[in-house]
Amino acid sequence: MADDSAGVVADAGSLRSGAQGLASQAGASDAPLFRRASRKFFELRHEPSRIVTLLLGLLGGIIFLGIWEAGHYLTPEAGRKFLPSVEEVLNALITLFREDDFLDDVIASCIRIFTSFFAAAAVAIPLGVLMGCFRNLRALLNPTLSGWRYLPAASFMPLLLVWFGPTDTAKLALLFIGVVFFLTALILDNTEAVPSEFIEAALTMGASRRGVVLNVVVPAAAPAIFDSMRNMIAVGWTYLVIAEIVGAQDGIGAMMMRAGRTLSVDNIMAGILTIGVLGVLTDILFRIVARLLLPWAGSR
Repeated sequence: MADDSAGVVADAGSLRSGAQGLASQAGASDAPLFRRASRKFFELRHEPSRIVTLLLGLLGGIIFLGIWEAGHYLTPEAGRKFLPSVEEVLNALITLFREDDFLDDVIASCIRIFTSFFAAAAVAIPLGVLMGCFRNLRALLNPTLSGWRYLPAASFMPLLLVWFGPTDTAKLALLFIGVVFFLTALILDNTEAVPSEFIEAALTMGASRRGVVLNVVVPAAAPAIFDSMRNMIAVGWTYLVIAEIVGAQDGIGAMMMRAGRTLSVDNIMAGILTIGVLGVLTDILFRIVARLLLPWAGSR
């Protein structure tokens, strides 16, 4: 009798374990499978890989050229000369380099841009760093310098022509004015962004004010300062045509003004394209120089 009851209990246990196993299998089959979330194009703060970045950049350029070509062919035939196609602009650019000594114009414009910009940087960098380090100096100078930022640089052209005449000095002065005040303000912000703990630690260890500025503040702010310079030289390129409008015998802007007198829209657009390409190359050059001179900022 005892053996029979033990057998019944064993059978009940095996049935219970079998039922639990079937339940667990059923639960496992019903459980949702893990799937990695798909990446969306407009995903916040998602950093694409270098290959994806390159492909998207090429795609953006192709879309731009496609819109340009579509605009040309959708324009009535009588008005297409005022919106030349991509091929016509490229042919005009090749002709300018081959027959019209356009390379001399490009070199002249580059000399004006870089000369005026580095003159502005020679003023803006020390001034912005010193104002960022010494609040009394900032209180003395910043209100006046901030006011100058709101004066359009192009409005100084008549005055510069009165002072210097239609010379390169007037053009360089206009490009200088267009950059120096904004660059000073940006460098001031870059300097003030240096953590105060760095300065306090250096002073605690006995560093002099000069040592703190040159050995702590400047190296810490240098990556951001290079970024500000890279952004502001782009502004210099935007003022180039304005600077070369009056009395210029050479330069990209002078070529574009001559083309405007004869309604050579393809040459005008070739000049605009040249300025854009030179601007991109300048940006790349600044990035390379920043990586070489500031290896500690490579993560930026």
